[in-house]
Amino acid sequence: MSGIAESPKSIVVMSTLAVKGALVGAIIPEFQRRTGIAVEMVFDPTTVLKQRIHGGERADLIVAISSDLDALVSSGVLSAEGTRPLVRTGIGIAIHRDAPIFPLRSLEQLKLALTNAKSVAYSRTGASGIYFAGLLERLGIAAQVNARATIIEKGFTGECVERGQADLAVQQLSELAVVRGVKIVGPLPAEVQHNTTFSAAVFRSAMRNPNVQRFSEILSSEFACDAYKKFGLEIVI
Repeated sequence: MSGIAESPKSIVVMSTLAVKGALVGAIIPEFQRRTGIAVEMVFDPTTVLKQRIHGGERADLIVAISSDLDALVSSGVLSAEGTRPLVRTGIGIAIHRDAPIFPLRSLEQLKLALTNAKSVAYSRTGASGIYFAGLLERLGIAAQVNARATIIEKGFTGECVERGQADLAVQQLSELAVVRGVKIVGPLPAEVQHNTTFSAAVFRSAMRNPNVQRFSEILSSEFACDAYKKFGLEIVI
């Protein structure tokens, strides 16, 4: 019997919802097929993942908002050498797949759509929802929209539209693309658009695990880039 310990045949990955479609729909199944290594996923908004980490939870690798990972690198939780940018996406609006498309090219068209909606769905803890709540204040329509908004704690806002709880869903474009029952009207107008970059980072405790390194490598592969693009993510690798 060898005295060298074998790497566990499974890894744990924390991830923002923004890349869930690409990970679950393509990257993880392909990784598991190639390597036989099981991947246990923990999906939450970056704000929630940070809370869980500060509370003592750990994984092997995390995919989250790049700027939020910097402090975790500085504190020694994540490895600077194991950190790399992957993708970015903007915020958009989606409607039910059977609803008519409307113009969304100008700020006035955006305000009209939001104030005419029976209910607008957005997330309380997601990066897009936090930004959108502030945008409503800046546009001067927060009280009007929030009086009948469908505000969820976390998750995919498009599901609220799919279920008939709201007629507009606001979220990052890659998250809207996950929900089959909706269609994307378009991104927010350029003057109020907010793009977010996401990076992968290895937990310092997992830097010597070759299985984690293999997963980190596939996240930057040509195969992964094709998967990201299918879900409206822009490559920044």
